Amino acid sequence: IKGGGGCQTQEKIVAAYSDTFIVIADFRKDSVKLGQAWKYIPIEVIPMAYRQVMARLEEQMGGKGELRMAKAKAGPVVTDNGNLIVDWYWDQAREMNWMEVNTTIQCMAGVVETGLFVGMADKAYFGQEDGSVVDRDRN
Repeated sequence: IKGGGGCQTQEKIVAAYSDTFIVIADFRKDSVKLGQAWKYIPIEVIPMAYRQVMARLEEQMGGKGELRMAKAKAGPVVTDNGNLIVDWYWDQAREMNWMEVNTTIQCMAGVVETGLFVGMADKAYFGQEDGSVVDRDRN
């Protein structure tokens, strides 16, 4: 079940070691092209490296990295693993090979995991506002 990024590393571990990976999410996560619904990629980073990771993202990948701040408490969002989330806002006009982007970001020192689940889902179910469900199979 996809959430907001606070446990993306644990979600990806489960997905990677599962025989079948099925995503269950609400309508806000449903899109044909990355960036339609959400304009950023969440990246889990070790706290001491968040500034360096943001700088490296901007230098190597373009766009802008921002430390995700909590809404219901003071300070940044802390993941289930005690790390921080950097939201990377990429240049939407630029075509991206998301597999390469994922690999490049994962190779940056201080990055724990990205919120990109490229080619991992076998099927996805999206709950709609009206209570209906839309399903998608891997293309």
